[in-house]
Amino acid sequence: MEVVIAEDSTLLREGLTRLLTDRGHEVVAAVGDAPALLDAVAHHRPDVAVVDVRMPPGNTDDGLRAAVELRSGDGDPQPVLVLSQYVEERYATELLAGDTGGFGYLLKDRVADVSEFVAAIERVAAGGTALDPEVVSQILARNRRRPGVDELTDREREVLAAMAEGLTNPAIADRLVVSLGAVEKHVANIFTKLGLAPDGDSHRRVRAVVTWLGVGDS
Repeated sequence: MEVVIAEDSTLLREGLTRLLTDRGHEVVAAVGDAPALLDAVAHHRPDVAVVDVRMPPGNTDDGLRAAVELRSGDGDPQPVLVLSQYVEERYATELLAGDTGGFGYLLKDRVADVSEFVAAIERVAAGGTALDPEVVSQILARNRRRPGVDELTDREREVLAAMAEGLTNPAIADRLVVSLGAVEKHVANIFTKLGLAPDGDSHRRVRAVVTWLGVGDS
């Protein structure tokens, strides 16, 4: 996949570039400020952009605001994985709005496994989600629920939380220590209760997460 990296720390920017290059991906641009990020994405149209929140020129939330702009522009939203020291609920909600997939929000302090991190980037590039559990928790606390959500059982909510992180059904089964068949049944029940008609399982998983978090348009 082709990747644009936006990170104002030269050391971290070069580290991410080496990390992804060593795993066979192409970093088409590595920039240090939000305007350069927007220019690089417009020029290269990468498979995914990995974006830090605090960047020049304002050194506050410039990176996150640029990420929201990339997600809300004309045409297909740009797949974006945000890296942050904290959760900014309002911008995170804007980032997740819609049901098109290709979004992620990870807290830097909790990214401990390199392979899992690269897998999260690849998942976002493919149209999936990669949300830190703390991001999910804070968005749920902020947003109103949608029709059908109250019908979900506690176990189904656990399954949805794992889906929001981007876990596959086998990975969810391992985490919850249940059978794969049980997870598949829970997922089917979630789709039914949330009124999600078949249109591709991966898309329905994203739509289920967005509906549960209460940030989509549907």
